Amino acid sequence: MHNQGLGGWIHKRRIKSQHHAAVIEGEKSLSYAQLATRIDKLANALRQLGVEKGSRVAYLGNNHSAFLETLFAAGGIGAIFVPLNTRLTPRELNYALTDSGSTVLISSASLDDLAQAAKADSPVVHHLVLANEPGADSDYERALSNADAGYQDVAVEHEDPAIILYTSGTTGQPKGAVLTHGNMTWNSLNVLVDYDVTSDSKALMIAPMFHVASLGMGALPTLLKGGTLVLQDRFEPSAVLAAIEHHSITSLSGVPTTYQLLAEHPAWATTDISSLRMLTCGGSAVPMRVLEAYERRNLGFSGGYGMTETAPGVTSLQAERSRSKAGSAGLAHFFTDVRIVDPVGNELPAGEAGEILISGPNVIKEYWQLPEASEVAFINGNWFRSGDMGYLDEEGFLYISDRLKDMIISGGENIYPAEVEQAIMELDGVGSVAVIGVPDEKWGEVPRAIVVPVEGAEITAEEIKEHLAGRLARYKIPRTVVLTDDFPRTASGKIRKTDLRKTFGGSTPPAHIL
Repeated sequence: MHNQGLGGWIHKRRIKSQHHAAVIEGEKSLSYAQLATRIDKLANALRQLGVEKGSRVAYLGNNHSAFLETLFAAGGIGAIFVPLNTRLTPRELNYALTDSGSTVLISSASLDDLAQAAKADSPVVHHLVLANEPGADSDYERALSNADAGYQDVAVEHEDPAIILYTSGTTGQPKGAVLTHGNMTWNSLNVLVDYDVTSDSKALMIAPMFHVASLGMGALPTLLKGGTLVLQDRFEPSAVLAAIEHHSITSLSGVPTTYQLLAEHPAWATTDISSLRMLTCGGSAVPMRVLEAYERRNLGFSGGYGMTETAPGVTSLQAERSRSKAGSAGLAHFFTDVRIVDPVGNELPAGEAGEILISGPNVIKEYWQLPEASEVAFINGNWFRSGDMGYLDEEGFLYISDRLKDMIISGGENIYPAEVEQAIMELDGVGSVAVIGVPDEKWGEVPRAIVVPVEGAEITAEEIKEHLAGRLARYKIPRTVVLTDDFPRTASGKIRKTDLRKTFGGSTPPAHIL
């Protein structure tokens, strides 16, 4: 085959696993042969719309077989897949469509108002609307039915771009991380080496696949191995528990809140979950009470550390080490290397904290059309600067100690304070603002805005939230606002966020909280 990338995966699985279920949605099931045929039809339909190697094809929707069909069809042509976060605002989505230069948008009918607003004044030329029910009549299904089913083997190399995933910008604007076919393939191999994924695996996909963790750690490795994906378009505890029992689910991935809500559900005690053999959890550490609830049912958690730019796996902590290495993010994945360095790039010994650097074939080479940002993201050519602080113990287990980039992780969603701060500063009456993460029992942490008003101005939390509505996704909008007279600053005038967290980071900080 000429196609060495993702676009050839399901074509090969059609031969090896043709009758095995690839995707289950509700009562509908697609075998690998059926999925391959639909992918081929979509690839040919996209060609009829002018899509060619290097073109960008965007997708806006929750978990659906069409997400996977679009990913693999684009890969079959050599086009670049642009999955969009459904929780973003029209303005944020428009930026991604415009910056990526996406000419085709495929979106769910349930999100049509959002899609229509997002594509206005963007490069999108063709918009295929997808029915909410799999296989129901729609623009998307008609495009498939009118297309040829033949597979065309296009030359695609591991170095070619496969996906552009937009990350919240540390300086206010999102950056498009360019994940190559090789990045996604090697990440999947890391998962297959370090986790218990087999051809009889049934992975319940409850986290949205437009997030790299769900796609890279769950969906792609399972399909590469020939297992089955059971798709749910949203997280609802009772539906998850029912699916685990009905489909004999073997693996589940989520954030601590996911597992907490399952364990607290009335059906938890009576649901047969004996088929489960792999639970992975990311975003933050699993609270002890949640860990104990699963241990009582003979289950443990695998954890890890990763980011969009590493496709996403960097380290993994196996379930059997979750207590002996409590607080650790685990060991580097098999084909990935981690080192800790001081501010000038010198490698540090075990136990000393510094910046986490990452190298491996799963690490991106560039950001989309941002050569300067791409250059400064690396040290010595191929060591990616994570922007996170941590240390390695004597056995090589990684511990995360701080975030250089101040990123907030709320319910598995990444929030960059600079983006929120920039939006708040557009409001009259705001003199200075800093956004920090504060503990939250349900979401792990949520954003809090600390505001210094312009002298004489009166500002309320409601005004700030109203101003941000429509500008930022809801999860990025601060839950609380603190008014203060001034910020602790360095000699150069920079805000000391470490000091701010000490003063305002608790659940009931001093000063005026709104």
